[in-house]
Amino acid sequence: MAYEIPVTQARAELAELINRVVYGGERVVVTRHGKPLVALVSAADLEKLEAEPRQEEQVITSLSSVRPQSTATAAEPRRFGIAAEHRDPRIGD
Repeated sequence: MAYEIPVTQARAELAELINRVVYGGERVVVTRHGKPLVALVSAADLEKLEAEPRQEEQVITSLSSVRPQSTATAAEPRRFGIAAEHRDPRIGD
């Protein structure tokens, strides 16, 4: 959980906040009018965050490894994220 502090108070306590982040391992969220504005994280935390692939990238990578993309028009619905197709039960495959 991150420690929240208003931007006006953060200006006055910047050196202390930096010490809390670097030496205390805390994450600090600076707010303006109660809304998150920026976050202070250690350089080590930033490296970890940047090294983690985003969730969307993980899904795309997983799907790409399961089935290569086809250029046929039958693959078009999948391109747009449609997960199901209607098939007439009276017509065989």
